Amino acid sequence: MDRADRALLEALQADSSRSIAELASLVNLSPSACHRRIKALEEQGLILGYAARVDARRLGLSVEVFVEITLTSQSREAMDRFERAVGDFDDILECHLMSGGADYLLRVAAKDLDHFDSVHRDCLARLPGVSSMKTSFSLRRIKRFEGYSVPI
Repeated sequence: MDRADRALLEALQADSSRSIAELASLVNLSPSACHRRIKALEEQGLILGYAARVDARRLGLSVEVFVEITLTSQSREAMDRFERAVGDFDDILECHLMSGGADYLLRVAAKDLDHFDSVHRDCLARLPGVSSMKTSFSLRRIKRFEGYSVPI
């Protein structure tokens, strides 16, 4: 990756709706060279896709919750079963396999505490092999993920 590729990745992360002509101008390339480089970055798997960032609060999801999950067993079968089950619930936004005290960290968004209670009962409590759950509520987001800084 050279300077132009890094600049393209940063520009696309900031606003992927820009036209090829705008991107090319930003990184001092011709539109055709810019397009070729973007296609190459996609083919290399550096660009996984494009999405719009939405405001969860404006969607009515004002409660952000982090749930630490500890399983009864860390066998491959138990972990595979848990991970497959997580994929079945749209209310679970992210799931990370962790080191340290908990086995997994989940991120959940809810409308309010009543909605989270139903997510807890109908979703989280149904996950297989769970030994314990520790829930933390985000009071306020300080920094939002805006894209990776591309190392030189």
